Amino acid sequence: MSTDLPPAQATPTLEDVARVAGVSRATVSRVINGVRNVAPDIQETVRRAIAATGYVPNRAARSLVTRRTGSVALVVSGAGGDEGAEPFESKVFADPFFGRVAGGAVAYLRPRGIHPVLMFAETPQARDQVIGYLRQGSADGALLVSTHGEDPLPRLVVEAGVPAVLWARPARPTPISYVDLAHRAGAELAADRLVARGRRRVATISGPFDVRASQDRLSGFQDAMARHGHPYIPGVEGNFTQDSGEAGMHRLLAEHPDIDGVFAANDLMAQGALLALRDHGRAVPDDVAVIGFDDGSAATACRPQLTTVRQPMEDMAGEMARLLLAHIEDPDLQVTSVIFPPVLVVRQSA
Repeated sequence: MSTDLPPAQATPTLEDVARVAGVSRATVSRVINGVRNVAPDIQETVRRAIAATGYVPNRAARSLVTRRTGSVALVVSGAGGDEGAEPFESKVFADPFFGRVAGGAVAYLRPRGIHPVLMFAETPQARDQVIGYLRQGSADGALLVSTHGEDPLPRLVVEAGVPAVLWARPARPTPISYVDLAHRAGAELAADRLVARGRRRVATISGPFDVRASQDRLSGFQDAMARHGHPYIPGVEGNFTQDSGEAGMHRLLAEHPDIDGVFAANDLMAQGALLALRDHGRAVPDDVAVIGFDDGSAATACRPQLTTVRQPMEDMAGEMARLLLAHIEDPDLQVTSVIFPPVLVVRQSA
């Protein structure tokens, strides 16, 4: 490799890289654009020349060759659209779930020079905008965070022929790659822990029934408790917020005052349950043991700190991003699923 570097004040060019590497301009272009018919040793020489010259590829020019934008859409989809309700965007940004998912995706994409574009698809009009954006090739693919069973967005993205990966198993059969957790197995861990702690009058605060993960956590918990000889588990439906967990716990105590164990389908609802139990003078875990789900920041902010089922959201989001880049690189790649195992994290509440 030549040491004939461009003058310090000049902006390095493709020709400068070629001269320092001792190869043709066309070879440098092929390496930069990821063309595969370049020998590995030449690729390494060109990369060293790029580093030595400080050359920065022109993204606009490169996109003309690769037909890629260097960005992906991170689409958050929901039921939304209620007249007079809190803006969907406000709900998203206030939800620690989204922050963890977005953080995991960005942590994987940013070192690879890929930039996520945040989009919302809570109404039919917003979904049309997202699909139009993707059809125009404004992003190379999409990470879809959609949890409601009736959401048509995954199907629409597949029909548009856009590379995409979905958070959570689709409620309806759809040929799309997805990343999920073994939710039933996680709920079984919670049931086993409560029974092991000697709890015999157990109740549950579920998530919204129209969310697939809520259904799986509820049925997994009920089935595990039935195997332990407890065929009936009182329950109330929450909406994954602290307020709904607090209200649900008040209701359970009013209807079943002898409760000695509670499984809440996420940590925020478990946090709310702790507040209600405190209002009723119930000590945790002595009087009532409480287990949450997710192992987010709420789990350690609680007093006592929550025993909970860990969902590794950052790792799952990183895997989504990895799968998406693989589909972008190879459009013929077969759709696949990656299911993460849950882990029980034992703290003071149970």
